[in-house]
Amino acid sequence: MKRMKTVTVMLSILLISSVLAGCSSDNSSNSPKSTNKEEVSGASQAAVKLDIIETGNNLPTPDKDFIKQAIDKAIQSDVNLTVYASADDYKNQLNVRLASGNFPDLFQVTDRASLKQFVEQGLVLDLTPYTDKLQPVRDYIGEESLKKTTIDGKVYAVPKAPSIPYNTYWIRKDWLDKLGLQPPSTIEEFLNVVKAFAEQDPDGNGKKDSLGLTGSKLSTFAPIFGAFGVGDPDTFYVKDGKLINSLYDPAMKDALAFIKQLNDTGAVDPEIMANTGLQHQEKAIKGQAGIVWIDWPNLSKDQFTEQIKKVNPSANWIQIAPPKGPGGQYDGPYDLGGTTGIYAIPKALENNKEKLQKVFDLLNYVSGKEGSMLVQFGINGTHYNLEGDKVTPTELMGKEAGFTWLYQFTGRPEMTYLETKFAPQSQFIQFANSQPRIQILNGFLTNPEGYNPADSRRFIEEEFVKFIYGKTPLTGYDSFLKTLESSMNYKTYMDSSVKQLEELGYGK
Repeated sequence: MKRMKTVTVMLSILLISSVLAGCSSDNSSNSPKSTNKEEVSGASQAAVKLDIIETGNNLPTPDKDFIKQAIDKAIQSDVNLTVYASADDYKNQLNVRLASGNFPDLFQVTDRASLKQFVEQGLVLDLTPYTDKLQPVRDYIGEESLKKTTIDGKVYAVPKAPSIPYNTYWIRKDWLDKLGLQPPSTIEEFLNVVKAFAEQDPDGNGKKDSLGLTGSKLSTFAPIFGAFGVGDPDTFYVKDGKLINSLYDPAMKDALAFIKQLNDTGAVDPEIMANTGLQHQEKAIKGQAGIVWIDWPNLSKDQFTEQIKKVNPSANWIQIAPPKGPGGQYDGPYDLGGTTGIYAIPKALENNKEKLQKVFDLLNYVSGKEGSMLVQFGINGTHYNLEGDKVTPTELMGKEAGFTWLYQFTGRPEMTYLETKFAPQSQFIQFANSQPRIQILNGFLTNPEGYNPADSRRFIEEEFVKFIYGKTPLTGYDSFLKTLESSMNYKTYMDSSVKQLEELGYGK
């Protein structure tokens, strides 16, 4: 791909002689929303305009955007944020702007592969020389986080602060009680409960129509893989001091054998690989399954607990710890390299020192205590009240502050944020976050030339399905690996991945 031509973005000095009161109303349509300097009341003299684009929705009009107004006042800026509800639309708009030289001052990068492409095209600023100017950001997201946007030893973007895991197994305790069973703590007990739910009529309808376990695709078995000490298919992690890919972990075949044993009972949802979206959630809510692998919001939020009560008032869903196995006890993987967002600055901005510093000011502000609280919860005294370190939401938080996440360019302290926003679900949030996880490293990787990850993932999933449903015996596992290496260029991917992770200090 040809190198796109960059152009220098010149500084705009805004002289505002009068304030116009905004009169437009909120608009949550899928069209991009943009702030407008003429509509903003209280804009500072000589405020530096910052043009920012990202994916998102429900951005209010400038006269109602109290986050923009507070940021502008704090750092002497005129933030002009544009959001696109469609990820595809955003990608297209970003590419058009980068190709034409109409660079935003800060923009979201959809993934690490895109970041690498922009780096190779010379479009994004190398932040390595400026890390001292971003010290508040570094303190906020953690030094290790910068590895997520490091390519060839240089930092090219700011990743959001780390998130936390959400998924666990949920089980019908009322079904356990009816059958005189305890929550399973080992994989053997888990197998027995799955079978009992399918065979012993726990819902009392006189029919053998209950499923023991449901979920969505191979992730349904994440804690089972974890019980054998292996990550989900095609994941990298450090084991016994060495880097390993789960496909080459000797324990993987044992994990597949046990998952086949589960499926052989006939008690596992036969549509697991076909379940898309929240179909597994629907089956759980309708009382069709006794165990489901799912994130806490989609089973414990108020609207879902109300649905469950309508279907079966006696249903009692509880979380359970991952079952123990010969390889330990891990509730699936947690990607140390994963991030919920990446933000880059165009290389063209390096020649505009004042505006570049203002972008740094913005990132530092939303990473500091005052700015972070603002973009998490809104205005103190209006959307929340603060007593010591305790944040108490007001009614206005739910009504007016649903868009503040759009300004969380460096993320948020996930646990405290969620416990505040979703206080009734605090116990479920804490439980999911406290479970042991296999720390995988895939988020740090960029794919080498000649490797197609989509083709490989599809082939791996297809072959794993054959193994767990007995269509291919496990004696053919080594043959599967050879085919993957020879026809999918997987050896190149493996060599590249190991090299990248060792350069970041993993597995040496």
